[in-house]
Amino acid sequence: MMEKIVLFSGAGISAESGLKTFRDPDGLWKRYSLEDLATPGAWSRNPSLVLEFYNARRRQLGEVEPNAAHRAVAELEEQFAVTVVTQNVDDLHERAGSTNVVHLHGQLNQARSTMDSDLILDLGFRDIVLGDLCPKGSQLRPNIVWFGENVNNLEVAAAAIEAADKVLVVGTSLSVYPAAGLIHHASAQAEKVMVSMDLDSEPQRFTWLQGKAAELVPAVVETWLSGG
Repeated sequence: MMEKIVLFSGAGISAESGLKTFRDPDGLWKRYSLEDLATPGAWSRNPSLVLEFYNARRRQLGEVEPNAAHRAVAELEEQFAVTVVTQNVDDLHERAGSTNVVHLHGQLNQARSTMDSDLILDLGFRDIVLGDLCPKGSQLRPNIVWFGENVNNLEVAAAAIEAADKVLVVGTSLSVYPAAGLIHHASAQAEKVMVSMDLDSEPQRFTWLQGKAAELVPAVVETWLSGG
């Protein structure tokens, strides 16, 4: 039976592809708070502003490519049963070749119905505008988990991490809950590695490798693929 690996990824891995993180918006968006852009209340008050913010992020996503860390994770599927659990809303893991990706916070290149949250449409990199309706006739919104909404797939992610023989955490400060708490489901017997530039505190029983994901993740993957 193939060993099981879970990669738990955060914004840092995608930032190395040139994708701006939500917590580091630039230009126009510096004038707005998270409450203006990423809450159900923001959507109720000013849906045009919310749509334009996510449209801008989606356009940028279409301009970047997976980096060496994304590609290395996909290579693990040659020898392991791999689950990618990501806090990110981009599709860079999928574009790199990972086939089992669990998104906790939604997906930027999807829209969903405001009437039925299970009615999800693929967007690619095109905009959503007011007047874009789902097949049931309601306005489309970004398929993103906003602050104050329930995180997706927590039980699926927790089960995968609990069953993993190896857990690799990349590009997250582990400050966004409840998603960050998932790593505590890792077995005491599992090999646990964390790759990050900075941490407030090192999680117990994890080996912390400080540095860039695109440099360090391929080395970890090479070690695991060679039996180390």
